[in-house]
Amino acid sequence: MKQLDIIIPHERLSEVNNILYNHKVGGMLYYDIKGRGRVKREPVEERVHGYGGYATGKKYVPEFGTRTKIEVLVSDSTYKQLVDEILNTVSTGSAADGKIFIKDISEAYDIGSKQIGDPAL
Repeated sequence: MKQLDIIIPHERLSEVNNILYNHKVGGMLYYDIKGRGRVKREPVEERVHGYGGYATGKKYVPEFGTRTKIEVLVSDSTYKQLVDEILNTVSTGSAADGKIFIKDISEAYDIGSKQIGDPAL
């Protein structure tokens, strides 16, 4: 079994979710994360409304960006096809497209059915 940690911009979540459905992945977990990587940081203008309704702004370069992290468990026989399809669908050629990390999982248990291994997925 493999665990895929897929880090993407939040706007691409539905595309990855559709790929997971097409490959009959039983479940997924996702959450918003913050961090930094090799992406070029762009200045952002922060608007502050002061006394009398006047808006002032200042530019700053944020240290950290937000992304979405998806975690899925898949069988050894299907993970490569899944990774290839995600790469082909989500990639725009930018460093901001994200990352995929793959980990080996030695065992998995379904608590309710007491199944072990791939059937537990």
